[in-house]
Amino acid sequence: MHELLVIGPPLLAIAAAIAGFAQPGRLARHTVGAIEALVLAGLVAAALAAVDLALHGPLLDTLVLHDAVSATMLLLVAFVGWVVVRFARTYLDGEARQGLFMAWLCATLGCVMLLVVAGHLLLFILAWIGTSLGLTRLLLFYAERPAARRAARKKFLVARAADLALLAATGLLVAAYRTADIAAINSAARAGEGGGLAVAGAALLALAALLKSAQFPTHGWLTEVMEAPTPVSALLHAGVINAGGYLLIRFADVMLLSPAALAGLVMVGGFTALFGGMVMLTQPAIKTSLAWSTIAQMGFMIMQCGLALFPLALLHIVAHSLYKAHAFLSSGGAVERIALFRRPGGVAIPGPRAVGRAFLVALLIYALIGAAVGFLGQSPQALALGAILIFGIAYLVAQGLAEAAPLALTRRLVTLSALASLGYFALHVAVTWITAGSLPPAPPPGPLEWVLLSVAVLSFGLVAVAQAMLPLWAGHPAAAAIRVHLSNGLYVNTLTDRLIGGWAIGNAQPTSRRVRS
Repeated sequence: MHELLVIGPPLLAIAAAIAGFAQPGRLARHTVGAIEALVLAGLVAAALAAVDLALHGPLLDTLVLHDAVSATMLLLVAFVGWVVVRFARTYLDGEARQGLFMAWLCATLGCVMLLVVAGHLLLFILAWIGTSLGLTRLLLFYAERPAARRAARKKFLVARAADLALLAATGLLVAAYRTADIAAINSAARAGEGGGLAVAGAALLALAALLKSAQFPTHGWLTEVMEAPTPVSALLHAGVINAGGYLLIRFADVMLLSPAALAGLVMVGGFTALFGGMVMLTQPAIKTSLAWSTIAQMGFMIMQCGLALFPLALLHIVAHSLYKAHAFLSSGGAVERIALFRRPGGVAIPGPRAVGRAFLVALLIYALIGAAVGFLGQSPQALALGAILIFGIAYLVAQGLAEAAPLALTRRLVTLSALASLGYFALHVAVTWITAGSLPPAPPPGPLEWVLLSVAVLSFGLVAVAQAMLPLWAGHPAAAAIRVHLSNGLYVNTLTDRLIGGWAIGNAQPTSRRVRS
């Protein structure tokens, strides 16, 4: 029964895809209703599978792996997928190729759900590749748009490189452990087995994850996904763009065998997070800003994995997926609401003293709440990550400590900061406890890890200070020049376009003359 509940969601999504392929044009009301019902049934099955897991323990089958990690991801993907399908039902109503879009949407969703419950390397690889191919078809839904073809082209190239890295990694892991069972591989790796083949496999897993999750400098395609219908942007956060993070979490025990691979993840992920965050602040369009925010968040997720904080990376995937899928789906309404918003006038700008006090208050909140929930007993990696996250709290507090800020605003922002910190630390402790039997704890940091931790905390701290004081120096000519370069992503995407400009994906035909934003 447990196995049937676990495999049910991807099978139901694939059945919904078949219904769409059977009627590729405009869908009848009962057909689109049936597609949504199938996806909703998958969500119910995922929830029942989670209950069965809590009652009877994990399922470690040869083909299916259902533990705390895969149960969390299956529920997340099924829920976000159902929301996206329900949104697309209205969004694509009347579209000439509505059925084909819904088919590829559900097919991609089914592949992602199959990926998160796969217990065999072959099934994992097939689902991994299927997810990329489905996303490419969705990006090409409006193939008459040059930007859509350009985004799909870059995504296709990067995805194939990720596929090759994963295939090579799995080949090395099979050679090292003489099995393709993922649970058995992790169990042997936790015992320290595998040798040089496993270490090389971990490095290739890291490379596959970086390519899959749009890390610098292969991030360009993600900034152009708005050329596809809005549901595609939301679907990205149902285990598609964050599949790289799930790969690292699923093979966490293998990754711990290669400190060098983990260090590389910290450096690339940390840089991508800072780079994406700064570029995001310069974007005038809401969807482009959200896309750059996703790049930054994926970088932070990769950095968490590099720090061996796999439970926190899983928590990050859940929180970011729910938030960002909602942000994309509601972006149109947000623009309208902001346009109607009456601005109250001048805004209190924090000076250097206010920023300094804000950081002291944030650190005090960190110490008090962290001690209250038992967070301060965590690993040095977790403490460093908590310090980085508390810098965001400092930015919030700084707005309330500005000289011109009213006392009511100060009290409100400090209260909200304390509540946000409490929520984060409580969730941190909870997810660590829930995944204790599925994910390994962070090992004691060595000299290289201490250097990386120090650099990461210092870098994020400096960026937080610069962001808090941005209004004070935003009018400086040097700041204006920096803003121009950042708004263009330091021209990395332009260089990528020139590099692959002569390559094309077949002869894509226009799919519809109807244009949506």
